[in-house]
Amino acid sequence: MSRLLLVRHAVTGFNSTHRFAGHRDTELSPIGCQQAERLRDRLRDDKIDAVYSSDLRRALVTAETIATGRRVDIITCPELREIDYGATEGLTPDEVGRRYPEVAEALASSSPGLEFPGGETLHGLAERVGRFLEKLGGHKSSETVLIVSHRGPMRVMICRLLGIGLEHWRQISLDNASLSIVATSARGAILSLLNETSYLKGVNESD
Repeated sequence: MSRLLLVRHAVTGFNSTHRFAGHRDTELSPIGCQQAERLRDRLRDDKIDAVYSSDLRRALVTAETIATGRRVDIITCPELREIDYGATEGLTPDEVGRRYPEVAEALASSSPGLEFPGGETLHGLAERVGRFLEKLGGHKSSETVLIVSHRGPMRVMICRLLGIGLEHWRQISLDNASLSIVATSARGAILSLLNETSYLKGVNESD
C-alpha cells in the first residue's frame, strides 16, 4: 500500500450536541465548512493521488473541499460509513444510558461484542472496513491516498492497520476535522501522526 491521510469529517450539528449520528445523512455546520477549508489549506502542499470518502454528505463535502483544485476523482465507498446506530440514532449518551444501559455498558468497557439494537455490531463494522482496506492493495508505495470517513471506521481502520485488537478501538481519540497519517508497506504500518487539529486554531467550535 502507501501513505494514507486519514481524515475524520468536519463538525455537524449532531456532533455539536453530542448526538449519535450513524447512517443518518447529516450536513456540515457552518463551522464544519470552515474546518474543511482549514484542512484543505493544511494539505495544500501534499500530493494526493487518490481520494476515497464515505458516501454520507458530511464526509463527502469534507473530501470535496479538500480536493478543490486537484485533478483527482473522489471514490465514494459505503464501507466507510459510520456504524449503524439503529435505535440509538439521534440520542445523546445520557439518553442511551437510560434507554439502553447494556449498550452504554458495552461502550464504556470497549467491548468487542458491542451491538446497537436494530443497527450494527462492532464486528460488522470491522468486516466492512476490512473490505475497504482490500481495495487499497492496488496502490503503489509511492502514492498518497486521502481517506475521509467517520470516527468509528477510522478507529477500527487504525487498529486493523497497526495490528491492534478491537478491544482498544475507543482508546483512539479522533476529533472532527482531524488528520492522522499512516505509512504502509508489505512489512506493516507506521502511525506517524494522530489526531492533528492545530490548523483549526481560531475556528469557533460553538455552533
